[in-house]
Amino acid sequence: MESTQGKNRQHFDKAYGENPAQNYQKYFVPVIGKPIAADLIKVANIEPGERVIDIACGTGVATFLAKEKTGKDGMVAGVDVNPGMLGVACSITPEDTLIDWYESPADKIPLDDNTFNVALCNLSLQFFPDKPAAVKEIYRVLKPGGRLAVIVPGPTPIFEETDDIFSKHLGKEAAGFIRAVFSLNDHSKINEIIKNAGFKDVSVRSEKKDLHLVPPEDFLWQYMSSTPLSSFIEKMDKETYANMESEVVEKWQPFVQNNNLVLKHDTIIATAKK
Repeated sequence: MESTQGKNRQHFDKAYGENPAQNYQKYFVPVIGKPIAADLIKVANIEPGERVIDIACGTGVATFLAKEKTGKDGMVAGVDVNPGMLGVACSITPEDTLIDWYESPADKIPLDDNTFNVALCNLSLQFFPDKPAAVKEIYRVLKPGGRLAVIVPGPTPIFEETDDIFSKHLGKEAAGFIRAVFSLNDHSKINEIIKNAGFKDVSVRSEKKDLHLVPPEDFLWQYMSSTPLSSFIEKMDKETYANMESEVVEKWQPFVQNNNLVLKHDTIIATAKK
């Protein structure tokens, strides 16, 4: 991909002019969402014929992987509060693949008690406004003996290094979003939320994860255009755009290998049973 460094806003609009949900599917899912979702599916141990629900499913990266495991005799549902994400998920669902999509917050799942064998939550629990209520709701829709598998991102050096830059150029609200992405990294807190919802056999652990990305100047804009940060780009003038890119790329140089950015961080994996 051609580097964006030194280009202006016109280049950005041409390269990343789709809506955030489409950009999320195009840029975020292949390099971050899918590799981590694959880890989630592995720990969930989904069997053919099982019923699976994917909470805050986004564009369906873990949902589709779950469906591959359940086969034609299983049932998979994806739930998300964002209609844009669900719109993309529906648009890329193969005609011969049956997945039920629901627009709903995680703490008000519109499905019956004791319905699913497995509940998944990929890179989303940290965003729920009421995490205890959401996890209790997930507990409700699981069958007795049902399994929960959750992954959240741990601390990530590349974003810790650029916190001040985002605050300076985009403001505290934008920087706050990035902090929120990595905000749920206390193992004891995650354990407490899950146990208090009624789950047993709770396990919370960290695993090292290296994700090989695109050049830093490309990743910066791909990430921003795939998230709520896209709304802040619209307010940037040409000078702010160029200055922020230059400063972020400089900070990220220690994390570059063979011209590409390598995202090194912990993924926090939680599993439990009803």
